[in-house]
Amino acid sequence: MIKIHHLEDSRSQRILWLLEELGLDYEVIRYERDPQTRLAPDALRAIHPLGKSPVLEEGDVIVAETGAIIEYVIDTHAAGRLKPAAGTADQRAWTYWMHYAEGSAMPPLLMKLVFQMLPQNANPLVRPVVKAITSKAENGFIDPRLKEHIEFWESSLASTGWFAGSDFTAADIIMSFPLEAAASRSGAAHYPNISGFLTRIHERVAYKRALERGGPYAYA
Repeated sequence: MIKIHHLEDSRSQRILWLLEELGLDYEVIRYERDPQTRLAPDALRAIHPLGKSPVLEEGDVIVAETGAIIEYVIDTHAAGRLKPAAGTADQRAWTYWMHYAEGSAMPPLLMKLVFQMLPQNANPLVRPVVKAITSKAENGFIDPRLKEHIEFWESSLASTGWFAGSDFTAADIIMSFPLEAAASRSGAAHYPNISGFLTRIHERVAYKRALERGGPYAYA
């Protein structure tokens, strides 16, 4: 039995969705965030030293990191599904998006979230100063970088509506979180190709089943 160590409101939701798409049996071991810090509980460190989610456990196999988990599941359980044929341009695109999603897309989105939270958590006496500094960083650096990424996604979806060829693949699963987060935090939902992509994934039966198993999650 596959076990997924799943943190509420986290990117591990994508792994549940992947398993639902493949029709695999799995167990969800759910963890709650600290209500003050929003960090994962220390209990996750018993599974992996960094105490992050998602973590897949299958027998004596432990796999962390979303992209690595997706590749493990595809290699061991997918029987050729959700990945383009080897040696094709679509397969090379698939590999690119698998690495890009966490390596390039998420850092500016995380920065956006952190800089939005800083004024809220600051002492009221210094909050105006903190807000002025964070606003300057957002307007001068973070938002322009995010706009570049959003426009890149929009153009990449233009031909087929998916990221790695004409069919839905695991590349679309891993890219879902950056797009959903950007739609929540940075206005990406106003772009027609991105909006269409989000509508299509939200309509998938497996996506809905994964939300039932993992619970709703927020991006803002």
